[in-house]
Amino acid sequence: MPTIVSGSVPASDLALAYSLEQLPELQFEIERIVTSGGDALMPMLWVRGSTREEVEATLEEDPTVDKVELLGDFDDEWLFRMEWIAHIDLLVQMITNSEATILDAVGQGDRWKLRVLYPRRSLFSKTHDFCESHGLDFDVASIRELDEEPAGRYGLTTAQYEILSEASKRGYFEVPRGVSLEALADDLDISHQAASERLRRATDALVEDALFVGFDGFD
Repeated sequence: MPTIVSGSVPASDLALAYSLEQLPELQFEIERIVTSGGDALMPMLWVRGSTREEVEATLEEDPTVDKVELLGDFDDEWLFRMEWIAHIDLLVQMITNSEATILDAVGQGDRWKLRVLYPRRSLFSKTHDFCESHGLDFDVASIRELDEEPAGRYGLTTAQYEILSEASKRGYFEVPRGVSLEALADDLDISHQAASERLRRATDALVEDALFVGFDGFD
């Protein structure tokens, strides 16, 4: 069954640790990553948190990257393409030997936060074993198997999915609201307090899943 694993690794175990150390305010967010032979990766990634001049100068000195190319300048963030040429063993293992897809990767401070989709949970065991044998610290925050239920695809419980779906269909999020929270609670046969708490937790879980925030790895 397809499985999503979320976790974090020290920046020193992946590329761009030098840049993150030199400019601690930086944040890297991978837009796309592909392999470029067995000894390099070619990500496109967003960079935020400094000036363009500082970013370009630091990337030029970073020993883990090569062929840095600015693709877009959007005032306070920049889209770069580059080759990662060092400290990429873990990502190469995930993509090639474990058939995984890197859904999200965000580097900030001294860690990279990853969300990885494996076609089968057993394939994650290959990554786990690889980390063990190579002394890599992949700190797993969550493992979620995707099943036929739509709730599980978005990090929601069945009850959370039910109240979000009902609230959306009946216009709870519209202005003005098409239905009150009290009416939703009555329809779901739960108390007003339970409905409020369930809707809050469901919204929080959906935002965390969509924006890839919230689990331990970054403050």
